[in-house]
Amino acid sequence: MSIDFKQELKSEQNQNVSEYINKVLSLIEKEEINEVEAAWITKETVDGFREHVNPGFLEYRKTVTEGGQFAAVEWSDNGSCFKDVNGKEYIDCLGGFGIYNVGHRNPKVVKAVTDQLKRQALHSQDLLDPLRAMLAKILADITPGDLKYAFFTNSGTESVEAALKLAKMYSERTTFISTTRAFHGKSLGSLSGTAKGMFRKPFLPLIPGFRHVPFGDIDMMRKTFEVCAAVGEDVAAVLLEPIQGEGGIILPPEGYLKQVRELCDQYGSLLIFDEVQTGMGRTGKMFAAELYEVVPDIICLAKAFGGGVMPAGAVVATENVFKSWFDNPFMHTTTFGGNPLACAAAIATIGVLIEEKLPERAAEVGAYFLEELKKAAKGHEDKVQEIRGQGLMIGIEFHQDEIGYEVSKGMFDRGILVAGTLINSKTIRIEPALTISYEEVNKVVNTLKEVLEHING
Repeated sequence: MSIDFKQELKSEQNQNVSEYINKVLSLIEKEEINEVEAAWITKETVDGFREHVNPGFLEYRKTVTEGGQFAAVEWSDNGSCFKDVNGKEYIDCLGGFGIYNVGHRNPKVVKAVTDQLKRQALHSQDLLDPLRAMLAKILADITPGDLKYAFFTNSGTESVEAALKLAKMYSERTTFISTTRAFHGKSLGSLSGTAKGMFRKPFLPLIPGFRHVPFGDIDMMRKTFEVCAAVGEDVAAVLLEPIQGEGGIILPPEGYLKQVRELCDQYGSLLIFDEVQTGMGRTGKMFAAELYEVVPDIICLAKAFGGGVMPAGAVVATENVFKSWFDNPFMHTTTFGGNPLACAAAIATIGVLIEEKLPERAAEVGAYFLEELKKAAKGHEDKVQEIRGQGLMIGIEFHQDEIGYEVSKGMFDRGILVAGTLINSKTIRIEPALTISYEEVNKVVNTLKEVLEHING
């Protein structure tokens, strides 16, 4: 093949790509799309997932949706809901795995990001960027106890990674205790703390030094501390979700977290709270640590931290722990963590949570939601094993995985998005926006009741 022919072919390919890009951008620009455009978007999306993203996701969608609903393509969102390309509206009770605490496209968060975008999108990396300093100050003010210094990330798994590195530098110990049913992320360090074998096995060996004990079993936690001390493998930190999210919305036994705190103090170990899912008002307090009156040495945030508009996360630690990074602030870095757009979104998000008292609202609406769901499940004890939760973090556990799939299908077909948890397939989560209305709550409850009546146990 001649050089001229290759160049001609490349030029034609670039032209085709440019035309495709322009078509996509023109659709993004439109406030409304017609049926023909919606059909084109759906086809391109399904084909793209099959050929260029991951065909496995299409197969997963077929297991949790009725008929052709597997090809539902989301296109717009607002408040507690989103719409697909055909205009069908869904109440979002999955909430992007808990990112929409202040609602979909909260106008105050969108405005903050848009205003910042007009001025500067990303920072130079070398000068002092103001919003990072301001957000860190706000976090020092609102986090429990004497948590003071913040490092910003892009996601939950990055927050956990940073916390693990902080703990290692603090004491030079290398043993970590995590728990069964824990989920802390899927990058190698955080995956070492995650409990589900399916996610872990292909990547073994993971980071050495991790031990898992049953969540809620303080005696086993104590024995593990004792054994680690006896064999010279002192514990650097305990890594815990105050309420396990992906494990199936598992609440800790009474007094458990305080007892873990006491063990950490006794053995000179740090306590890391992974509040990626429980933080930012979800459980009825700004942070779940406040619910249980326990102050960790390090707290990990993400998901809702960016207001459902920007990917954003943070690790906040005490000065005593964080100071190991003072001598060399480049020991742990990230290109995009703490960028101006993400910081603007987080600052606005915290403002909305405080001004609109959304944590308090989550406690109030969550209590109502939980009670109504339990009423809806009465008479279906052969299908529903337990309904539990705290604030607007609710889990519905079924006796069998298959029932959970059928319930998810039935609810999605009726305009309610729910999904199973990653560690416990028998449990579907209810994690809507903290702004969800009582009318929407009632619709979700009535839909669950209808679906339960139509499926076999």
